[in-house]
Amino acid sequence: MTQCCYAASVPVFLHYLGQMRGILGKGDLMARIGDAFPAGQQFATAISFTLRTTYPMAGRDVPDLHGPIDATGLLARISAAEAALRALSEQDFAGAEVRVIRHQAGQAMLEQSGADFLYLFGLPNFFFHLTMGYAALRAAGAAIGKADFDGFHAYPAVFR
Repeated sequence: MTQCCYAASVPVFLHYLGQMRGILGKGDLMARIGDAFPAGQQFATAISFTLRTTYPMAGRDVPDLHGPIDATGLLARISAAEAALRALSEQDFAGAEVRVIRHQAGQAMLEQSGADFLYLFGLPNFFFHLTMGYAALRAAGAAIGKADFDGFHAYPAVFR
């Protein structure tokens, strides 16, 4: 299971941080859906979730990421998060699935096993904020598509 917790987090986060890097310059980071946070804040929160998820599972303190929420600042956060993720090894996740993670979700104080924390909290929250940022840019007219989001799909330019 150690391998699963590592494989389901670090490489996944690294892949999608790379995709986010490509999306940042393609739209207005102040775009928002309804009264949700603007795209830039959504991306900043997603970036934070990569470390907020992996570091407790590895039994380490979560590194702080700071800086402006503009394209330059977010790119710097992505680089810092990538470096921090690459500093983790599969061995750091020994026992992660059963490690008790105590954390805050909004105003709720939670206690979860590492497996529940990863699969029911960390990954869903990362993808929620990444998707909200993507959707805000897309709704504001950014020329981005599914391939920009996941890096796997390919469609003709006129496909919508």
